[in-house]
Amino acid sequence: MKILVVEDELTLGEQIVHGLEQTGWVAELSTDGIDALYRATSEPWDAIVLDLGLPKLDGLTVLKGIRDENVSCPVVILSARDELTQRVEGLNAGADDYLTKPFQMVELVARLRAQLRRSSGNASPVIQANGISLDTRTSKVLYRGEVVELTALEFKVLSYMMHHVNKVISRTELVEHIYKQDFDRDSNTIEVFIGRIRRKINSQVIQTVRGLGYRINAE
Repeated sequence: MKILVVEDELTLGEQIVHGLEQTGWVAELSTDGIDALYRATSEPWDAIVLDLGLPKLDGLTVLKGIRDENVSCPVVILSARDELTQRVEGLNAGADDYLTKPFQMVELVARLRAQLRRSSGNASPVIQANGISLDTRTSKVLYRGEVVELTALEFKVLSYMMHHVNKVISRTELVEHIYKQDFDRDSNTIEVFIGRIRRKINSQVIQTVRGLGYRINAE
């Protein structure tokens, strides 16, 4: 999962990015409203963590701009403003959740996990498909009841596909969601990760759709 963190307080922003990366996600930081709006609407994200008190362009304006551009990924607002009217205004502008400062990192992660599940149509924290069981809380993977040991990048690939069951996912899309922007990306490595996952689980679980990408079917 790839998360955009929008926070003008650099130390806090870096702490959030570090906390999300410890969870196994890719996280990148934006520190002002203009940059945030540009990046949110020009790059693919699985979720956005958005502070309201931003320089150059305030958070609510950024949020409205994101939704005006039909960016549908979940947005969790972070703000020191805890008045009811502020929370309602944020939710009405298109936010999916609202967390007031100060906050605990574990709660932010839990709220993001919930939003990511809902956006992919999964109510349970354990996503299941075609014999695979992936626990989003513990990053534990089972195949037909047996534990599967995956590397961090293998898990990121499988997790993204499990959040998008029945969808054909291109190598480019996988690269965009498992690597940071400044990483030396190579879509050919995705084929390597897919091959490793297949050997550890079942060669038939991840289907190759010729010329398009890969897919995990629900059954």
